[in-house]
Amino acid sequence: MSSSPETAPQTAIVAGGCFWCTEAVFRMCEGVENVESGYIGGTVPNPTYKQVCGGDTGHAEAIRITYDASKLSYADLLDVFMATHNPTTLNRQGGDVGTQYRSAIFPLSPEQQDEAHAALVRARPDHKDPIVTTIEGPATWYPAEDYHQDYWEGEGQRNPYCQAVIPPKLAKLRKGFAEKVKG
Repeated sequence: MSSSPETAPQTAIVAGGCFWCTEAVFRMCEGVENVESGYIGGTVPNPTYKQVCGGDTGHAEAIRITYDASKLSYADLLDVFMATHNPTTLNRQGGDVGTQYRSAIFPLSPEQQDEAHAALVRARPDHKDPIVTTIEGPATWYPAEDYHQDYWEGEGQRNPYCQAVIPPKLAKLRKGFAEKVKG
């Protein structure tokens, strides 16, 4: 049995600093079916984590989200994204510095492009500093190595960096989007 276009899973790609941190947020969202960490927006084919961390490939650490649009709209997804990372710091999220940690949205259709622009406008009143999130693409997606996938649920719980950074993001999600958190 095939899915109709209305019920077919949708895909979104965003970059908001460390992919371990953004992945943890979206895995908790109602309607999210899968979150994959990876790299996008660079010039080197099939980059490795070490290459991307070096900052010379042009890629961003990003996540590709597969979701049910009847439970979580693309607009809502972008609102969660904008609220759970800092879209006002250029090429930086907390202690992570470099273009690989930039805040970016990678629309996959003209409709997503329009909604990305609208999301940036909606987010402006929530921030005293200018939003520096870019809208980029099209670009090739490269999945990150297996050990980066679902990191928070595995190794991340024991990683001091993750313990310091992820819980405040999850608290923002629960506080601002309680109705969007899986039960």
